[in-house]
Amino acid sequence: MTLRVRILAFDGVEALDFAGPFEVFTTASRVSRRIQPDAPAPFEVASVALASDGRPVQARAGLRLLSDHDIATHPQADLLIVPGGVVDAPMASPATLRWIADCAAGAQLVASVCTGIFLLAKSGVVTREAVTTHWEDIADLRAQFPALEVREGPRWVDSGRVVSSAGISAGIDMSLYLVERLAGLALAERTARQMDYAWTRNPPNPSA
Repeated sequence: MTLRVRILAFDGVEALDFAGPFEVFTTASRVSRRIQPDAPAPFEVASVALASDGRPVQARAGLRLLSDHDIATHPQADLLIVPGGVVDAPMASPATLRWIADCAAGAQLVASVCTGIFLLAKSGVVTREAVTTHWEDIADLRAQFPALEVREGPRWVDSGRVVSSAGISAGIDMSLYLVERLAGLALAERTARQMDYAWTRNPPNPSA
């Protein structure tokens, strides 16, 4: 079974928040095909833009991205990934928050990178779960969403249906963990090896 991975893109997104998970899941599928050429790819990865006018999304540092879908087409996700960056505009957009909530409701898993957790909290996808974010934003997350159990220190937190990561590069570690959870440790390790990436793993972290 091929799982549909959808990664949100918006103006101000942190480039590595987006590109790190994209690289992990596309590499995992490429490595999987080498191991089992006749088996379906474990992941089908696509980006979803908040803009519906077809223009490129401009990441925080100026990188421009052309997305595969926009929110108006209502793309379905088995795994929805919400990256962070400058999230003020999407947090102030009822249409964006409604789309995140609707897409998350139909997904098996939802994940956030860095300040993407603010969007999940604002849209009501997380309410009381254990979560994390970039170290610089821990205090703000606790202040804005006091019902959340905000953990400082781990690279990622698995609270069951929602998995959140710390800042920027931690999204790669979390994505490799999600490959492990969804497709097995062997594929996750081979994916990290193919990426020439030193996978930083959490100690055992029971679900909240």
